[in-house]
Amino acid sequence: MIHSIDSKVYSRIVGHRRGWVFTPSNFKDLGSRTAVATAIKRYKQNGTIRHIAWGLYDYPRTDPQLGVLTPSVDQIMTALKKRDAMRLQHSGAYAANLLGLSDQVPMKIVFLTDGPGRRLQIGNRHILLKRTTPRNMATAGRISGTVIQALRWLGRNNVDERIMSILRGRLTNADKAQLLKDIRYAPIWITQIIRSIACES
Repeated sequence: MIHSIDSKVYSRIVGHRRGWVFTPSNFKDLGSRTAVATAIKRYKQNGTIRHIAWGLYDYPRTDPQLGVLTPSVDQIMTALKKRDAMRLQHSGAYAANLLGLSDQVPMKIVFLTDGPGRRLQIGNRHILLKRTTPRNMATAGRISGTVIQALRWLGRNNVDERIMSILRGRLTNADKAQLLKDIRYAPIWITQIIRSIACES
């Protein structure tokens, strides 16, 4: 029975593409917590998987020149959301970078959450989960949330026609419609920007 669970855990790991980030909860349907933990420990020891943070593992990707690669931030966040049943929202410089509004790749990546706050360090990445208000989380997981948080980070005085032009070109018609639908969750100064972005072609 133990060997069967072991092989099922292995099959699920290799069945995902390399770069998969997971937690023991991804295998809870396969057997007891102890049996799953034993299998994970075995595959960590033989190098099949890697322990990247408390309760987080990955099936690592490798590059001929760079060697073993660090998983992407979104892969890490997907695993955490599933494990802890919480919502996450890109914010700050990371949100602005995702939208092409900033070339800055932040050393510390901040996510807003309705779950517990915590800090993670994975490789040279520092990830902060910052608990916030229900209003800030109302648009979590939607493009409108990322736009609102990116604009907050930039600040009213730094949102010029260049920034608005980038957003107009980057956002689809569906994205713009979502922005207008969620406009009530934005500060007043951002609502004016959203209307300009969404109502002009």
